[in-house]
Parts: sequence; structure tokens; C-alpha cells
Amino acid sequence: MQLTALLPRAVRRKAGVLCLVLIVGLLSSLVSLVTPQPAHAAESTLGAAAKQSGRYFGVAIASGRLGDSTYTSIANREFNSVTAENEMKIDATEPQRGQFNFTSADRVYNWAVQNGKEVRGHTLAWHSQQPSWMQSLSGSALRQAMIDHINGVMAHYKGKIAQWDVVNEAFADGSSGARRDSNLQRTGNDWIEVAFRTARAADPSAKLCYNDYNVENWTWAKTQAMYNMVKDFKQRGVPIDCVGFQAHFNSGSPYNSNFRTTLQNFAALGVDVAVTELDIQGASPTTYAAVVNDCLAVPRCLGITVWGVRDSDSWRSGDTPLLFNNDGSKKPAYTAVLNALNGGSTTPPPTGDGQLIKGVGSGRCVDVPNAATTDGTQVQLWDCNGRTNQQWALTDAGELRVYGNKCLDAAGTGNGAKVQIYSCWGGNNQKWRLNSDGTITGVQSGLCLDAVGAGTGNGTLIQLYSCSGGSNQRWTRA
Repeated sequence: MQLTALLPRAVRRKAGVLCLVLIVGLLSSLVSLVTPQPAHAAESTLGAAAKQSGRYFGVAIASGRLGDSTYTSIANREFNSVTAENEMKIDATEPQRGQFNFTSADRVYNWAVQNGKEVRGHTLAWHSQQPSWMQSLSGSALRQAMIDHINGVMAHYKGKIAQWDVVNEAFADGSSGARRDSNLQRTGNDWIEVAFRTARAADPSAKLCYNDYNVENWTWAKTQAMYNMVKDFKQRGVPIDCVGFQAHFNSGSPYNSNFRTTLQNFAALGVDVAVTELDIQGASPTTYAAVVNDCLAVPRCLGITVWGVRDSDSWRSGDTPLLFNNDGSKKPAYTAVLNALNGGSTTPPPTGDGQLIKGVGSGRCVDVPNAATTDGTQVQLWDCNGRTNQQWALTDAGELRVYGNKCLDAAGTGNGAKVQIYSCWGGNNQKWRLNSDGTITGVQSGLCLDAVGAGTGNGTLIQLYSCSGGSNQRWTRA
């Protein structure tokens, strides 16, 4: 309000009127100050939606696919960060010792920056995809070759790469918590530290990351070993800035809700974290949204990169693990991710939240014994009581969820296969069809949910079996 605009009229009015006008104007100003401002508008692409929280949503790009217009159209539209899939690895950039070749790497880099994307570098020191000349080295000669390679690649991209995966996959799989027995490890246990110190000197402006897989579950030995290394590095001043979690979720390494705990605990050490190679077997919308929300819940999570554009571009194409179908169309997982990034709906809406599954022949409900939450617990029939261990939510992906994060899961595809609960990971053995005749069939097996031996009593186990139309294979939901 401008008081000068009111004065010519105010002198011809009563003072009370002027006061009223001033009061109304003051109240209007106060209301504008205390009324919550509308939230930002939802973005329509993944990169733009992630950017709202200061994060990126990136993709791995292969130089050989940059001539595919569908591929590049999706990549350019949806993502704001790029990782070269293979082009910056050791065999691609230094095919002969001391002779660097950046043709393919530069093609990916140039495409990215010309389209306004930041670039992650992947990877400088790794036991795999070494050229033959490096594989033939050992001891001090291999150590020096590693140092020279880091210096050569980082000099070429100095000041241009946002994050470098300096060392990749240095820990062994399994429960030992040991380092991987690689030629680099055999040069001495300090090889990772040397790689990071070399990288810092080569490009002080880049974030330096350690990157690995099967380290998302906080309880696993490999995760704890990586954590202890990062903790030691931070305590001793070894220059490590971030930790990358590849997040290749599948039946052997399923998503676990403690992934958020893992991210939080690493961030608490004083490093940034990132999801660097995300793909999820079966592309469960719920699991994709959960990963996004885990990143959003940790302030030091820099962003997420999916490992490929369409399923046909994936290194695991048979698992259909990405956000786009082969023809470039968006999958339900895409919508779940976009909604999560926009702060909206984070999981596919259940078509029946918390319903009981009651056997027609028994009148008893599908029940998790003793309200167990352990993966592999076989479900049974039990008197219907409506408790959480009998509440099954059907998602749009065809999962039957209990406790919110455990799925009804077939442990096999043959007659007699155990039906159990298992952490949801999006596989077809966790997807079900609810048929009009009351049967429930497994998407993977085509077999029916069956009460063993046509049993009707408490404790009767549930299995898969060839569909026969019996009352022990028919169910109602209420």
C-alpha cells in the first residue's frame, strides 16, 4: 500500500475512515506474511524434480547409443547428471601403457555438457576391465601404473568432473568382511589410500568417492568393512569425500528398509553419499520410491543415478530393471520415482489396503506365524483376527504386502513350492493375479495359492500347486 496515493482522498474523508483504510491495509499485509506460501509446482521430469531438493537424478550413458534418437531424447529430457557406462574405465582410456585414448569418453562427456548435465567419472582404479598390459603387472610396477593412470585421466578432465569413483569394488562378497583378493590388493593394503591421495593431488576440485555393490544392507559384513575403512580414512585425513552405493537390487541382494540407516551412518562420518548404479529387478514401483525417499531423507545424499535408460539398454535387460520399457515408454516405477521426488505419493496406491485373505474351504486367514518378520517364514492358515500379520495390501504392481515392506513370495515354481514372506524386491515370484473364480495364481509359476493337503485347521501351511478348482485354492478378501 502507498499512503501517498490515499492522501488526496483522505483529506476529504473523516479521520475514522482513513484509519479504517490503514488498518485494513495493515491487516492485508500481515495476512500475506503469515499465510503459508504455496509449495513449488510439481516438476514433470526426473532431473528437474530432483533439482528442487538440490540433488541430481542421473543416468549411465553408452557412447555407442548416442546415435539412437529415442535413447538420447529420453536421456536429455529426464536426467541432469551423466555417468559414462564403460568409456572412462581403465581399458577404454589407457588401452596401451602410457597411451591414453579419450575418444569414446569425450563423446559421452561432450554430449552431457552440451545438454547441460553434470558428469560423474567412473572409474579410476578397479580390479576388473583392466587392459591386458595392466593385468600382466604386479607389485611396485602395478602400483606405479595405477598412479600414472589416475594422473593421466584426471589431468585430461581436471576441473570438469563433479565426482570421481576413485576406487571401485575393493571388498570381497560374503561374510568375511575382507578385501577382495585382486592384483591391486596384492600390491599392498594401502593401495586404496594411495589412489585417493593421488586423485586429490591430480584434481583438488573433484569429489572423490569409493564405490561398491552389496553394501546397502547395514547388517552385512561387506557394508561394515567399508564403513570401517571410511571411518579410518576420515580419522587419518585420507582425502575421501563421498561413498557410492551401486544399489543393484535383485533376489540375491534385495532392497532392505535399513538402507536409509546405512546412508545416515556413512553421512555421519562426514562424507557425502550417492546412489550410483541403481537398477531393481522387476522395477517395483514401491522399491524405486523407497530408494528415492531414503536419499531424500539424508541431507548429504547427493543424488541418484540409474544404470541405463531403457530395459533394452541395461546390462541386466532380462530383469527389466529400469524406468523405461524397451520402446521408451514410461513404466509405473517412473511415476513412483517422479512422485517421490516431487514430494507427493511415494508408493503405488494399494487397491485394497490391509485386507484379510480368507480360505473358502477353511474359513481361516492367510497368516504369518507368530507375527514373524524374518525372510523365508512360510505362511499358514489361522483363525482370522485382523492383526497386522494377516493384513495383506495389493499394490498396482501385483504384490501382496504385509507390514508394509514384506511381500508374499514364492520360493519356487513347482508343485509344493513354499509360499513365504520376503523383503519386497519386485520379482515375478512376488507378483500375484487375483482371479474372478477366487483363485490366486503366481505370475511367475501360474500355479495356485494352495492350503497343503486340503487342510482346514490352524497351522496348515500354504504352498503353490497346480490349479484344481478345490475350495482349498479359493480365497475371499475382506
